[in-house]
Amino acid sequence: MSTWQGTTKAMHELPITESILKIVLTHAAKNDVRQVVNIHLRVGKLSDLEDEWIQRYFDYLSKGTVAQGAVLKIERTPIMLQCNSCAASYPVELAEMGDAACPACGQKDGKLISGREYYIENMEVR
Repeated sequence: MSTWQGTTKAMHELPITESILKIVLTHAAKNDVRQVVNIHLRVGKLSDLEDEWIQRYFDYLSKGTVAQGAVLKIERTPIMLQCNSCAASYPVELAEMGDAACPACGQKDGKLISGREYYIENMEVR
């Protein structure tokens, strides 16, 4: 049963991984790339995307393409809030999300400005 739950939980990585591969292949074709070696991704800490599943799906989907065998190098971006009172931006940890105070003015009404994103930062190619 736990295998089934893990597979179901990870299913949302599939369409995201398909999008990543599509972007990679489009850029590879436009630039006459023979082989994509590494793909550097930035994924927000609030994202529930699992690195292992993104790589597994990528390995499966990229078979027979110039991206086959590419390694996804995933860097987690911090959770950042912006204070609604003074506009200061500040990092917070997930456990602090509901109770984080602005270090500049002490108010607790910040809005999320970073932490859910995912994007391709760059690719290493041959």
